[in-house]
Amino acid sequence: MNSTAGHPTAYQLYANAGTDFSNLTWLEAQWAAWYLWIGNPIIATGLASFLLHEIVYFGRCIPWIIIDSIPYFRKWKLQPGKIPTPQEQWECTKQVLFSHFMVELPVIWLFHPMAEYFGMSTWQVPFPAWTHQAAQIAFFFVFEDMFHFFAHRALHWGPLYKNIHKIHHKYSAPFGLAAEYAHPAEVMILGTGTIAGPILYCAFRRDLHIVTVYIWIILRLFQAVDAHSGYDFPWSLQHIIPFWSGAEHHDFHHMAFVNNFSTSFRWFDHLFGTDDKYREYRKRVTAMKKLNLSPEEYAAMERKMMLEAEQEGLRAEAEVEQYSFTGKKKTA
Repeated sequence: MNSTAGHPTAYQLYANAGTDFSNLTWLEAQWAAWYLWIGNPIIATGLASFLLHEIVYFGRCIPWIIIDSIPYFRKWKLQPGKIPTPQEQWECTKQVLFSHFMVELPVIWLFHPMAEYFGMSTWQVPFPAWTHQAAQIAFFFVFEDMFHFFAHRALHWGPLYKNIHKIHHKYSAPFGLAAEYAHPAEVMILGTGTIAGPILYCAFRRDLHIVTVYIWIILRLFQAVDAHSGYDFPWSLQHIIPFWSGAEHHDFHHMAFVNNFSTSFRWFDHLFGTDDKYREYRKRVTAMKKLNLSPEEYAAMERKMMLEAEQEGLRAEAEVEQYSFTGKKKTA
């Protein structure tokens, strides 16, 4: 492909950099081959970024769709009485695809020039050391979790909730595909936390490679889809890393509307006291498990607790929607 006016081709970039292709790993060689094949580095980065997002997002959703269709896994379903129907999954998919193509695609396509402006490496090989990448990704996780906590809490403010965030709360029992089921404005707002970390880091350090960003995006998508899966397995990550949020943490937010605004970690919710109702609910669940109940009695008590939490959440949601931009409740 021809280069964009004023921008050198990948072949010219590699030639000018004096890249030694003989000492590259297999993955690094494929990376260079991709840029050389496309020719235009802007198109190569944009296309790779969008394809990565689509393949990873929907690829990670497929196992959860299969699990939802198999009754055996209901024992680990956090809200076992609410299984998404094929129609719900299709409606969700249509909204997600709309956001991907109308909101995320234009942003992703412009990512290469923005990355270059901040000094991010894109076509360059070899890649940075994995230890360097791990430290950067750890920073991205912490930054995104902090950003998401405050942005998510803001989206629960009356006007922002009613006009933007309410769409995402359509499903009180979330499922994998619903991770990015949201208003286009919310996709932009919360997506900023995912990409702002790498951009800010690069602006100060200027030693970031886009392959590290891709690894971060893959991990972030896995986290988002899994948190909305609605399943809590004994081997789920939150049982290995105590401060990891996971599905059990976020599922309560959808069921009860309140609490648990963070994404990856539990720190900020604990620090700001926005997990009090969640912790009380988990205490009740733990106490219930210690009772000598039959499976039928346990299921009945569990349904009763979930219904109480959901009804309380509906009341909290209705109260939030009463607020206007002035901060005062609307009068009847």
